[in-house]
Amino acid sequence: MKLERLDHFGIEVADLARAQRFYTEVLGLSVVMRLHNQVLLNCGGQNLALFEVPREPLSAEERRALIGSPLGKGHHAFRVSAQDFASARERLAAAGVESAAPIDWGDHDCMYFLDPDGNLLELINYR
Repeated sequence: MKLERLDHFGIEVADLARAQRFYTEVLGLSVVMRLHNQVLLNCGGQNLALFEVPREPLSAEERRALIGSPLGKGHHAFRVSAQDFASARERLAAAGVESAAPIDWGDHDCMYFLDPDGNLLELINYR
């Protein structure tokens, strides 16, 4: 078997409407399709599926631990332009989103942040 490409990836969220607002209004994705308990979003020609799954929210301590030490933890990374990366921290802060300080890896920069459900996400820009 040879995998051709990633078709979509899924993220579990507790409140589908809240998650849809975050991913469309803050991150700029667009809705492809809505189903009973999921929303499919376009992300650069691939799809992100938000699945509504009832669950307890992360505690403040759990959120701080994730954002305080994000390296080596499961996450989803989104490539952005240099201009969008430069303004991302302010944009996220204005939306009330917790984020870590940007990391300079030499050939690229990255910044980790949490969605409203505590899913660890990353913005990345290659130079």
